[in-house]
Amino acid sequence: MTARRRILALLCMFGACIAVSGAAGQPAPGKHVVGFINSGPSAVNAKNVAAFRAGMAELGYVEGRNLEIVFRWAEQRTDLLPTLASELVAMKPEVIVSTGGAPTVRAVKAATATVPIVFITGNPVVEQIVPSLARPGGNLTGFAVLAGDLEAKRLEMLKLLLPRAKRIAIVWNPAQPYVADIVQNVEAAARRLDMTLIQWKARSRQELELAFAEIAEAKADALFVVADPLLGFERDRIVNFANRNHLPGIYFWREFAETGGLASYGTNLAAVYRRAATYVDKILKGAKPGDLPIEQPTTFELVINRATAKALGITISPAVLQRADEVID
Repeated sequence: MTARRRILALLCMFGACIAVSGAAGQPAPGKHVVGFINSGPSAVNAKNVAAFRAGMAELGYVEGRNLEIVFRWAEQRTDLLPTLASELVAMKPEVIVSTGGAPTVRAVKAATATVPIVFITGNPVVEQIVPSLARPGGNLTGFAVLAGDLEAKRLEMLKLLLPRAKRIAIVWNPAQPYVADIVQNVEAAARRLDMTLIQWKARSRQELELAFAEIAEAKADALFVVADPLLGFERDRIVNFANRNHLPGIYFWREFAETGGLASYGTNLAAVYRRAATYVDKILKGAKPGDLPIEQPTTFELVINRATAKALGITISPAVLQRADEVID
């Protein structure tokens, strides 16, 4: 082979390599590509992901046929979110589903002003993600999972479950901008209910462990954890601590009760993830995200773990059990 032919052969080989590399990671023709990013661990969010996938399937999107979902998980490393968000944007998805709280949404929002974003977060107006729930504008829309007086109502539920409870250990994450107002509402509810709140702040797993050590010495009658993604990701650790210390707790996601917590009262998060699929569908069919109003929860569920109550020596009145949406035995 002449030198000229060898060079041409090498160029052809190199060109083929470029073509293969460029094709790798690109969706097959006819497939919709949806990005999915979460600040937490994939294992903790498996149920919610399954709900989102089920919602997409109900709308006719079948993974492997006409849908590809590209996942990115920060595993509670919020410092990784900007990089993960940029990676997703570079894959040119048609929509990005942003979950796991405000830091995730902010990272995706900073990475793109054009790719539609469907988010699930606490209170997007207070978190300064969007200016309005009715018309979020730009490339964002989604779901707010916290209602204004929800946490106060949850304290009322705790009173129904434990009428004699007076000293309540409350754990909250001050890094969340909406939590200070929530805590004020809970404090007002505690005064009405003749309860005393003993407060601990936890911005990280390390601070949560420090709080555990102090709560164990505080002789509280019950545990109240304010809704927050970080504390939600740590639900197994929180429930195990509470049960080891014979401390009945009421939590904000039903998964806490399913894990062994005494009770939960709040939004069904898996149902919100399933509902998010409808917004993705609307956007894939041409809707502008900024014109889709942000949905807020309108129904809340009470889940009681009667097996945990028995283990803790707690008798829950039949009237309260009848109010529960689900009783776990």
